[in-house]
Formats: sequence, C-alpha cells, structure tokens
Amino acid sequence: MTAPRPRRPVMLDAQALDAFAQERLDPAVISQIAHESAAVVVHTGRARRDPDLTRRLVALVDEIGLSTVAELWAGRPARSLPGALWRLYVLREWVRRDGQGASRDYRDGLAYAQVSGAIAGVATPPGPEEMRRLADAVLTGVFDGDLAGALDRAAAFCRVASAGRASRDDTGPVRALSAGGLAGGAAGLATMADDLAACARLWREESLD
Repeated sequence: MTAPRPRRPVMLDAQALDAFAQERLDPAVISQIAHESAAVVVHTGRARRDPDLTRRLVALVDEIGLSTVAELWAGRPARSLPGALWRLYVLREWVRRDGQGASRDYRDGLAYAQVSGAIAGVATPPGPEEMRRLADAVLTGVFDGDLAGALDRAAAFCRVASAGRASRDDTGPVRALSAGGLAGGAAGLATMADDLAACARLWREESLD
C-alpha cells in the first residue's frame, strides 16, 4: 500500500485573502484599528510639524483612494476622531470633484447663514478654487493648527452649503460620496455640520477618540 500523497496547499489570490481576513476580524478589532489609525494620523501630523508630511496627510485620499479611507473610518460613529476625519476627507473630495456645485451651494447659502459664512472664512467671490483652498486649509489645520477650530470651520461650511441646498430643495453630488451612511442633500449637510461641531467640542474637552 502506497503512502498518500501530501495535499498541495491552496493558493489564494489577494481578493480571496482580503475576504478571508474580513470574515474573521472581530468587530471590536475593526473598531480598534479605526480609532488607533485615526489617532496615529492626527498625532503624528501634529507632533512632527513637517510641512511636507502635512501636505501628504491633507492629500491622503489622492494617495490611497477614498475607498481605502472609507474602509478605515466610514463605519465609525460620526462623533469620534475617525468619524470626523472621514467627513473632512469626504468634504475635500466633494469640492475637488465638483467645485462648481460646491461653490453654488455655498454662494446660495450665504444669504441665510451669514454668521457661519464668517466662521468658514471663504474668500469672496466663493468660486471652485476658493472651495478647494478652504477644504485644504481645514485639513491643514487638523495637523498643524487648532484642530477644534478646523472642525468648527468645516461645520460652518456645511451649514452654509446646507442652507444653499435647502433654498433650492436640491440633492447634488455629495450623494455620490455617501459611503458609510453620509446622506446627500441639505439635511445630510446639516447633520454633518452638527457632528463636526460636536467633535470640536469633544476635542476641546480632550474626549474625542
């Protein structure tokens, strides 16, 4: 009787390996990874004070893709550090993809949310390039400025844009960036504003994690 031949190991491609890992990761582990990675990104950027590093962190989506950022942070609570970072990167991606639409929302909302417009601090007239500069400035502030102030500024931008959309009862391109449950339309932007403002308060209280 001949000995049985040893079984050859099953070879898995990258997609199969990813599915295997996701299937076996405990939700608590996924949550821990999300919160720890967000903390590393923020605290590394703030500790290094390196302009080149800050530019890379601001452009993180350009380097690794929005879907990768979504996998890391989109599923976490809105009022958490990873949830806040996810929303800031979504806003940046939105104004980069649709600067015309974002500037129209903002311009139309200024008449209804003047105080928020002053906090957001967008140059006048608010065109696509001004929207992009604001989004980059907000994320830059996360890493080398007042993080709570950056969150408040982003919240103010969302309030103005929400007012502009509400004035037209409009649902626009934010919906295309809604991975992780972010809704489009005026109501979605208003909710995002509330969440970002709450994150700013939590950061000041040293309880945003």
